Amino acid sequence: MPLATNELVERAKRSFLPLSLCAATVLGIALFSTHYGVHASTVTASPLDDHSVAALTSLDTAMETLAARVTPAVVNIAVTSRGSEEETSAQGQQEVPPGFAQFFGQGGGMQAPQQPQLQHGIGSGVIISPDGYIVTNNHVVDGATQIKVTLHDRRVLTGKVVGVDKLTDLAVVKVNATNLPAISWGDSSKLQPGQTVLAFGSPFGYFQFSVTRGIVSAVNRPNPYSDDARKPGGYIQVDAAINPGNSGGPLVNAHGELVGINTFIISNDGSFAGAGFAIPAQIARATTAQLIAHGKVDHGYLGISMNDVTPDNAHFFNLPDASGAIVSQVTQDSPASRAGIQQGDVIHQLNGQPINNGSALQVAVSEDTPGTKIELGVLRNGKSMTVNITVGQFKANREVAQGHGEDSGLQSGKLGLSVSELTAETRQQINAPDQLHGVVVQSVRPASPAEDAGLQPGDVILEVNRQPASSANQFLGEIHGNSAGKDLLLTVWSKGNVSYRTISPEAENQNG
Repeated sequence: MPLATNELVERAKRSFLPLSLCAATVLGIALFSTHYGVHASTVTASPLDDHSVAALTSLDTAMETLAARVTPAVVNIAVTSRGSEEETSAQGQQEVPPGFAQFFGQGGGMQAPQQPQLQHGIGSGVIISPDGYIVTNNHVVDGATQIKVTLHDRRVLTGKVVGVDKLTDLAVVKVNATNLPAISWGDSSKLQPGQTVLAFGSPFGYFQFSVTRGIVSAVNRPNPYSDDARKPGGYIQVDAAINPGNSGGPLVNAHGELVGINTFIISNDGSFAGAGFAIPAQIARATTAQLIAHGKVDHGYLGISMNDVTPDNAHFFNLPDASGAIVSQVTQDSPASRAGIQQGDVIHQLNGQPINNGSALQVAVSEDTPGTKIELGVLRNGKSMTVNITVGQFKANREVAQGHGEDSGLQSGKLGLSVSELTAETRQQINAPDQLHGVVVQSVRPASPAEDAGLQPGDVILEVNRQPASSANQFLGEIHGNSAGKDLLLTVWSKGNVSYRTISPEAENQNG
C-alpha cells in the first residue's frame, strides 16, 4: 500500500474516536431531549376513529347486550352438606404443616371426629322458569342439608332440591318466588366448533355473576372422569374460562339461549387451563323436565357395551368407513339380547339417522322413555340388517336417578343407600359364594337409616320383610310395597355372616 494511503488510514483512525464520541454525545442529547419532552418533535398518537374500529365496537356492544340479558338469570348456590366418613377419616390421618395447626384444632395432626363434619361449598345455577326452578349440577347439591340461593338482585332465598340425576350429574333446585328472570333453552345439536359462546357463574365461589367469552372447541366429547361406562358423554368442550365455582352455571350461544350446563374442567392444578366442559342442552333439557315432573329420571337402557369404530378396527368388521358403534358385550336378559343384538354387531343408524360413535348412541338412548320402540341399523359381518328393539329402563343403581319429591319417598334413597346387581365380578370382589342371591350395597349415606342399621358397602341384602330380593327390581318392589311409616326387616349377608337388620325409613328425604 502507498505511503499516502497508509497515512490516510492512520489519520482516519486517529480522528474516528473523537468524532464518534462527539456524535454519540449529540445523539444522546437528542434522545434525552426527546425522552423527557425537552424540545421533543414527536406527535402523540390520536385515537382511532369510529369507522376504523367499527367491527370491534360492534362486537363489544353485542357481547354487552348478551351478558346483560343472561346475567339476571344466573344464581349463586351456597350449600351446607355432611362430609363422608371416608373424607373425614382421610383428613384425620393427614399431618398438618407447621404453622397451620391453628386452623385444624390443637396438636400436630388432625384427629378424626366421631361424626361427619359439616362442609360448605359454592356453585352456580341458572333459572329456567319464572316460578323459581333452577338447573345446576348434582355434585353441587349432593348431600345438601341446606341450600341458599343468591339472585342477581342480591336477594338470598332458601332452595329445595326437587330431584337429582347422578347419571348425568344434573339437579333441579326450587326457590319460592315468582316473576324471576329466566333463560330460554337452545338447540345444542346445532353447535359447531368455532362458534362463540359465553360462560356464566361464580368462579372460585367468590366472584359472583362473572362472564367469560370463548368458542366451542369441540362437541360430543366423552367424559374422561366417568366412573361408569353407562354414563352418557356428548359434552361440549369450550375455551371460555371455567373455574371451580362455575359448576352448574349456564353456557349460552350468541342469541342468549341456554345450550349447556358448565360441569368440569381438565387441568393439572385444578384451575382453568383452556379446556372446559358443559352438559349439552340436548341432555339437560330432557333430564330437567323429568326431574320437575317426577322428581327422578327414568333412563333408557339397551344392555350393551360399545366401542367406537376407528380406522384401525373398521376392516376387521368389513366396514366401508370409520363410523358407528361396535357392540362389545350384550347383557343377558336385556332389551338388546331379546332383540337379537350380538357381540360384534356394528350399530350405524338409529331410527334412520346416522350414528357416528358409541357416545352418540348412548346419549340418544338415555333420553328415550322406557318402553319406546326404536329401530337400529346394524351391520353384521358386513351385511346390513334392521333390528327393532323396545328400550328398557336403566336400574343398575337405585340412587343413580334418585327422586326427592313426595311421590318418590319409598325409593332406596329413603333408606340412605344405593344397591346394584350381584354380578360375577362383584362376587369375586366381596368373596360371596355362588349360591348367594341378593343385591349388593354400593354406598351408605352418613347419618342415614341404613348407617344406623349398620349397613356397609359390600354387604348383600338377601331379603326384605322375609321376601327374596335377588335382583334390584325385586328389592325396589319390596321397598315400594312397604306401608308408609313402617319398619323394614332386612336379611343381610356381611363378610360371611347372615343377620337380620331392622331399618326405619326416613319420614322425609332432606339430605339428598
